[in-house]
Amino acid sequence: MLSRQAFRSVRAAAPKRVLAARAPVRSYAAAAAAQDVKPPISVFGVDGTYASALYTAAVKTSSVDPTAKALTTLGQALEKDTRLAAILTTPTLSDADKTAIIGELQKSSGVSNETVKNFLSTLAENNRLGLLPGIVEKYAQIMSAARGEVELKITSAAQLDSKTLSRLETAVAKSQYVGAGKKLKVTNEVNPDVLGGLIVEIGDRTIDLSVSSKIAKLNKLLTDTL
Repeated sequence: MLSRQAFRSVRAAAPKRVLAARAPVRSYAAAAAAQDVKPPISVFGVDGTYASALYTAAVKTSSVDPTAKALTTLGQALEKDTRLAAILTTPTLSDADKTAIIGELQKSSGVSNETVKNFLSTLAENNRLGLLPGIVEKYAQIMSAARGEVELKITSAAQLDSKTLSRLETAVAKSQYVGAGKKLKVTNEVNPDVLGGLIVEIGDRTIDLSVSSKIAKLNKLLTDTL
């Protein structure tokens, strides 16, 4: 299992943190280069840098899936406990505060994964606990790519039944938008504002078939005509 010192090397990639190179210290970058460990996709931002470093560490410790599960649980815990989520962004946390917060995060989410425990300690030491929600999201994106998943997000005015979702999934899976060997990760989001119809998002592509979109286009046409 990686030591806490190994996680500290993430600081080299974080803004406002410049560490002098020291030969005895085995950095993430050196270890990753030696084992050719790279995330399947690039995710950006400081939270993306940390998510990528965590993925590299998880691969090296053969704990990719347990780490993903632990992060998902952490994300859900933060969504439920808005007070704790707000505390993470406090810029003046003492060392005692950080230790208490890490303990609370582990307790509320039941995290026992050593890779994640050490990673949380690194975030605390670098004053980056506030990035945790973003890191959870970016790690999920990395995991989807690693599993060959393509996200299919269907937005409708009301919840769609399983039969309709299955038919949509089958149709999209056969389309040009999904590459060979890829798996669809289907989610149905309800938004009454679409009025009717669907908004289909496949990866970075969006197909707007909603009634609200058609009304907007009609209104624009009438406005331009008048």
